[in-house]
Amino acid sequence: MLGDFLTLPDFFVAGAPKAGTTALHSALAKHPGLCLTPVKEPKFFLTAGPPPAEGGPGDAKTYREHIWRQADYEALFDRAPAGVLKGESTPFYLYRRDAQFRIKHLVPDAKFIVVLRDPIERAHSNWAHLWSAGLDPIGDFVEACAREPDRVAAGWADFWRYVDLGRYGGQLEHLYSLFPRENVLLLRYHSLVAEPARSLDLACSFLGVEPGVLAELPRENVTAHPHPSLRYRAIATARRASSAVSALLPGHAGARLNDRLEHLLQQDATPRRPLTWEQRKALIPAFEADIRLLELVTGADCGEWLLPRGESGGLVGARPSGQRQARNGRPRDFSPKLPRQPKLVTHRATR
Repeated sequence: MLGDFLTLPDFFVAGAPKAGTTALHSALAKHPGLCLTPVKEPKFFLTAGPPPAEGGPGDAKTYREHIWRQADYEALFDRAPAGVLKGESTPFYLYRRDAQFRIKHLVPDAKFIVVLRDPIERAHSNWAHLWSAGLDPIGDFVEACAREPDRVAAGWADFWRYVDLGRYGGQLEHLYSLFPRENVLLLRYHSLVAEPARSLDLACSFLGVEPGVLAELPRENVTAHPHPSLRYRAIATARRASSAVSALLPGHAGARLNDRLEHLLQQDATPRRPLTWEQRKALIPAFEADIRLLELVTGADCGEWLLPRGESGGLVGARPSGQRQARNGRPRDFSPKLPRQPKLVTHRATR
């Protein structure tokens, strides 16, 4: 990141992971006044050069998807028409202070959209994402959270930080120390899901493009929940082993192997199960101090995140038919799908 930049984004969907950022990216990409990158989560500002080569299960594959070269990053915005605002979505920018410093250096007037989700629900969705992919070997959510310090010490990637990624108070406090508050829009995940048109209008008005254009939030990156059967455990063990072996395979063979195993794991999987009050109660102490800090930093009331609930977990129903998980980091077509035009049938004149 030492060369002169010709093309940089105007705004970022900066957080938080598992808080609807994929769906928000896909929705905003349909606005004619905005150009979102075809790769959701390019992760450019997470490093000052090449990313690490290894980490926890599956991390090597994710690191290979980082767009860290300047020319490759700028190329993501090549299709942006003149006068259209450019944006990208990497939800780890909220968590990573070094990324915020890099953005401040190169895009000092950047705007940020941040979606805040109940941190315990977010952590549960994060764990379920990696469990359903066969990458987290621990089938108990609370126990997996307790292993976080050991995983951090072992150099596993940020996505394994189920608890720390949800400590938004400290993250926003740092972001506000670099950028003015008027450059940061906070959305609540619940409102984004329950009132998508209103939330999208808020985002468009914040960015300075016409509101009233977007009304729907697509169901993207919905987490499934495979049952821990003997079949699941056997395929998951193979998936974790393949995450290391695939790095040695030529071309895209490694990615195809991982994708195939993940597809087998998630076939006929049930929707993500709700959190129980016992699980929530076990995690509240890990978040309480930061939730109080978040309230001081933002002036918002987040006390409901500390209250008892019979069930929680952000149930969104079954994954849409044909949808796959974890497509972030790869090029996709986020442009609006136009209706297929009927074929013009011509008839030859008969003699």
